[in-house]
Amino acid sequence: MEQLLENPYIRSPTLDTVLMVERTIEAHSGEYNRTGLWKNLPKKVMWQTFLVVLEYLESINKIAFDNEGRLAYIWNPRLVKLLRQRKEIVI
Repeated sequence: MEQLLENPYIRSPTLDTVLMVERTIEAHSGEYNRTGLWKNLPKKVMWQTFLVVLEYLESINKIAFDNEGRLAYIWNPRLVKLLRQRKEIVI
C-alpha cells in the first residue's frame, strides 16, 4: 500500500476489478504466476492496476505467492468464523 501513497498516478481499481481478480485467483489457485494470471483474466486490466489489486489482496491475507511465484488463494472464511467464536482473533 506504500506504493499507492508514493505514486499518485497509479490507477485505483474498482470493486468489480478487485472481485474479478480475486475470483480468478480462487478458481485457478496455484496455476499462474502474476503474468499468467493477468493474461488469463476474463476482462483486460491495466498492469499497474492489476499489481495494486494483488498488493491489496496480499495485504489482507487472501492470497500468497509460492517459491516459484505462483499465486495461491489462502482465505478461509470458515476458519475465521471459528477463530471469532473462540475469541482468538478480532476482525
